[in-house]
Amino acid sequence: MAKTKGEPIATSKPSKMVKKPAVKETPAPKEPEKKETKKKAAPAKEEKPAPKAQPKQKPESGDDKAEVSIEKRLIALYSLQQVDSQVDKIRIIRGELPLEVQDLEDEIAGLETRVENYILETVAVEKSITEKKTFIKDCHALIKKYEDQQMNVRNNREYDSLTKEIEFQNLEIQLAEKRIKEFQASLELKKEEIDRYQKLLSDRKSDLEIKKNELDDIIAETEKEEQDLITNSEKNRKYIEERLLTAYTRIRKNARNGLAVVQIERDACGGCFNKIPPQHQLDIRMHKKIIVCEYCGRILVDDEIVKTVR
Repeated sequence: MAKTKGEPIATSKPSKMVKKPAVKETPAPKEPEKKETKKKAAPAKEEKPAPKAQPKQKPESGDDKAEVSIEKRLIALYSLQQVDSQVDKIRIIRGELPLEVQDLEDEIAGLETRVENYILETVAVEKSITEKKTFIKDCHALIKKYEDQQMNVRNNREYDSLTKEIEFQNLEIQLAEKRIKEFQASLELKKEEIDRYQKLLSDRKSDLEIKKNELDDIIAETEKEEQDLITNSEKNRKYIEERLLTAYTRIRKNARNGLAVVQIERDACGGCFNKIPPQHQLDIRMHKKIIVCEYCGRILVDDEIVKTVR
């Protein structure tokens, strides 16, 4: 029993076992240091994407550009309207001369075509008269032939048949002569019509020359001014998109006075003079979108746009 109690007294081995965990405890604090360094490095990486937050401000700058572009479009539209209105005034000064010149040119073209047709018809009628005269000569030749054959007939049957042929040819001659008279009467009428239309044509040509001279004089006076206005109009059109230009042109065609872009006057539309609600007036002053009159469809601008253009 004493031996059994002495055997577990040896403590050398357990002391070694105690030292081993002590050695293991020394590197233990190093591992958390590594973890801490890793944890510290992680926020450094998180700080890098900070500058990426700046591009989020780009939509605001885009909105500003959109607002500026819409304002520029409104200015270009109103400028285009002013230029086109001045061109309209210049064309009103010319009056109806361009239309009169166009009508005279169309009438002259119609008269020339009619005269040409009459001349072709007279040629055809003269050709028909010549053919009928040739046919009459042939009929006379046949009659003479049949009369010669009658002198040498052998029986009454041959004589009667030749007589009928001669009568038939005489009838053909009479019908041809009648046609010739009709053709000659028609030819005389056509010649009279040709003379009448040629006289009318010369009168219209003289009128056209006078009208053209008047129109050329007026154009010469206003040509330079009109050309400058047209050049300005083309410059303003470059700032306007195709959709707006199409709408602008359509409104101008439908409007009596040719106004497609109008100013607000006394809280009303400058084209149809209908009252504009205050909310619409506020939207127009904001210049954030293009607003049209709900009654006439004209594009509306405020005093600020008008002052900028003038």
